[in-house]
Amino acid sequence: MIIPERVAAILLAAGRGTRFGADKLLWPTGGGAVGLYAARALMALPFGVRIAVTAPRGIRYDEPGFVNVLNDDPALGQARSIRLGLAEARRHGADAVLIALADMPFVPPAHFAALLSRYRGGASLIASRSSHSCPPALFGHDWFSRLETLEGDRGAGAWLAEAETIPCAPHWLQDIDTQADLTAFSHD
Repeated sequence: MIIPERVAAILLAAGRGTRFGADKLLWPTGGGAVGLYAARALMALPFGVRIAVTAPRGIRYDEPGFVNVLNDDPALGQARSIRLGLAEARRHGADAVLIALADMPFVPPAHFAALLSRYRGGASLIASRSSHSCPPALFGHDWFSRLETLEGDRGAGAWLAEAETIPCAPHWLQDIDTQADLTAFSHD
């Protein structure tokens, strides 16, 4: 197990929302903008630093403990956001990073805590799992150099397929990609 204070939480919030047709993270719901739900869940744990990688005209995270890092070219893909977030995590001396997606509003704080509980050192790689391995995921410091080599919009998905996993309820890992997803989310 690793204590949250030694972990940098990286919230990826610079997606272009092409399937949604607009910046879905800014879309208002009864509980605030869609992109704030994941941030609130991360705020429940005392991470050493919470890093939000955002787009130029995207959502800003002004909550306490969040550092906003600008991805000035989101079209270069998710890998760029991961590299930017990781660079900030290194500046804060993190021993591990927990990577979460801002368009996954249903992940509860207890699941983030479960990921941290499986940490067994720098080589740790722990992912979430319902039907397949996916974020949120915890990467020990041995993975940092590999994360810095990522390119394009694929993220670390290939590595997550080989990760230790924490099973969770399938609806926790649903993301908001379309207007229909938003409608379903608004009625939950």
